[in-house]
Amino acid sequence: MVSVNWALPTTNDAELVLALEMLDQILLGTPANPLYKALLDSGLGEDLTHSGFDEDLRQGTFSVGMKGIAFDDVGKVEQVILITLTQLAEQGIDRNTIEAAVNTVEFQLRERNTGSFPRGLAVMIRSLTTWLHGDDPLAPLAFEQPLAAIKHRLASDTPFFEMLIRDLLLNNQHRTTVILQPDPDHARREAEAEQQRLAAVRATLSDADVQAIIANTRTLKQMQETPDPPEAIALIPALTLADLDRHERPTPTEQLEQLGTLVLYHELATSGIGYVDLAFDLHCLPQELVPYCGLIGRILFETGTDTEDFVSLAQRIGRTTGGIGAQAWSAAIANTERGATRLMVRGKATRDNMGELFSIMRDVLLTARLDNRERIRQLVLEEKAQLEAALAPAGHRLVGAYLAGLFDEAGWATEQMGGIGHLFFLRQLAQQVDNDWDGVHARLVDLRERIMHRPNVIVNITADSATGQQARPHLEQFLAALPASLGAAQVWQPTYAQPFAGLSMPSQVNYVGKAANLYQLGYTLHGSVLVILKYLNTTWMWEQVRVKGGAYGGFARFNRHSGVFDFLSYRDPNLLGTLAVYDKTAEFLRSVELTEQDVTRSIIGTIGDIDPYRLPDARGFTALTRHLIHDDADTRQALREQVLDTTIADFRAFAEVLEQVRTQGIVAVLGSTEQIAAANAQQPNLLTKVKVL
Repeated sequence: MVSVNWALPTTNDAELVLALEMLDQILLGTPANPLYKALLDSGLGEDLTHSGFDEDLRQGTFSVGMKGIAFDDVGKVEQVILITLTQLAEQGIDRNTIEAAVNTVEFQLRERNTGSFPRGLAVMIRSLTTWLHGDDPLAPLAFEQPLAAIKHRLASDTPFFEMLIRDLLLNNQHRTTVILQPDPDHARREAEAEQQRLAAVRATLSDADVQAIIANTRTLKQMQETPDPPEAIALIPALTLADLDRHERPTPTEQLEQLGTLVLYHELATSGIGYVDLAFDLHCLPQELVPYCGLIGRILFETGTDTEDFVSLAQRIGRTTGGIGAQAWSAAIANTERGATRLMVRGKATRDNMGELFSIMRDVLLTARLDNRERIRQLVLEEKAQLEAALAPAGHRLVGAYLAGLFDEAGWATEQMGGIGHLFFLRQLAQQVDNDWDGVHARLVDLRERIMHRPNVIVNITADSATGQQARPHLEQFLAALPASLGAAQVWQPTYAQPFAGLSMPSQVNYVGKAANLYQLGYTLHGSVLVILKYLNTTWMWEQVRVKGGAYGGFARFNRHSGVFDFLSYRDPNLLGTLAVYDKTAEFLRSVELTEQDVTRSIIGTIGDIDPYRLPDARGFTALTRHLIHDDADTRQALREQVLDTTIADFRAFAEVLEQVRTQGIVAVLGSTEQIAAANAQQPNLLTKVKVL
């Protein structure tokens, strides 16, 4: 991997910071933007590194590079970057690219969509970028004046962004090129050096020194294991059960039908922005096409249409919308074997651009260039590289998905479309694109022709009243363009093998999982399980896996729709020790000294999880997913009341459920090749199926 990095001016100039955010979008915002595209087209690597403008420190930085490159090509990557920047500075940047970037950044500033993160905290954190250094904390928030100034520069035909490239990048000597080269023996050498260092230190210690270290270690361990005194805990402000709502806040939903298609409307205050979700049922596909669904969203939106190449399409999306994309989604439906598996196409636009939003969706879904071999090859390599890069920072999620894929159709589909199974599929697909393109192209065309039908989609619109009314005639035109017929639904028959799996890679840490389906073990859902897990994750799992075990995290989860329960650890130096913690959880619940205050605190935390912070688009999308998995209000209300009425007796009873997880749970580990081998040597048949990633 190689990364070229520039040191930039201090971040106390609001106009310059905003301009650099726009320049970042111009150069690297999408794969169609010039620097991003030049690097991909070079064929020197598989994907870009984490790149762009960073304003979080006093001095800004800009970086760009590639991963998956040959060591001998480091200089070539650097040359592609510098040559591309030089061409843009001297020949000018396409005006459509600038317009798309400016609109994208302005849309983000006005929408302030912070996802599940509270908007107030996000505003505070943004203000800290200047406030921490003694500058105006409101400067990063008051964007109207610097935005107007930048627009004025652009209206006067000043080559503003070209000058930024020349002055802050090309003529900037504060630049460094960083090269990261994998070394499979690095961890071994590091461990040996550490042992030698410790041995050298030990040789200098007297017996008294050794005893002092032992005593200090015992003191530290005692401090770790001693709970905070009640009088200290009582000083922390806390809610009471009386402060909690016994009923959830409903999302307004109107169910309509347009041209025989179900449409869900959610009228919420969206400040003139319309959010549109199209949920295409993937059960129209034969089972062998399911893995392609993890990639089809990007293929549809990043290959161009019959009238636009993918650069022009990206510019059109950037100029007129707040973004459009598609991603496969799957979730279990309670009490059924078949899950809900959909291709979710999601877009947003201001009220005046709702027509263009639906027009782009129509063009993309019906005429995407599935014959764009080179672009599809790039996408496959990018997705593969991103999934490989996620093995370390997101290993626990991949282990959890792997385990969930052993129990039900929805879990299997999720694993096939985005987990370890999908990684192996992408590696194979990369070869097929080169060696059997006709076969790949035929499968992609077949997939699109099966999915894109009017009876196969549910439409979900979240908007204020005026924007919703503006959207309806455009939706009608969009639906009329979709074919009205639909083939028969396909029956998927996944094989739910249950191996005890080790997924090995060069690493010093592990991601250790153990899972079981509680419903298959005879458990009946009760809301108290959510409270118990909240307690376990903030006490037992935290203390044993993180504080004592040294992992970055450890937690237990339960999917109430599928019944899958799992233990997971994150960046864990241990393996067998962590599995032992999981297996002792039942005994912990039996013997721990619980108080009513402990239970109350966990109930309050659980209600916080049930009622997370949601902006209007998230409220509307959540209502859609609940509809798809038949999660009705009565069921949620009953669960909520069980949560609020949880008792100590419920904790003790759940210990018996976890005892079955101990004896019948399935183990999967992603991590150190050496530790997996050592664990198998110590406990034969623990991980009988080992794959090298």
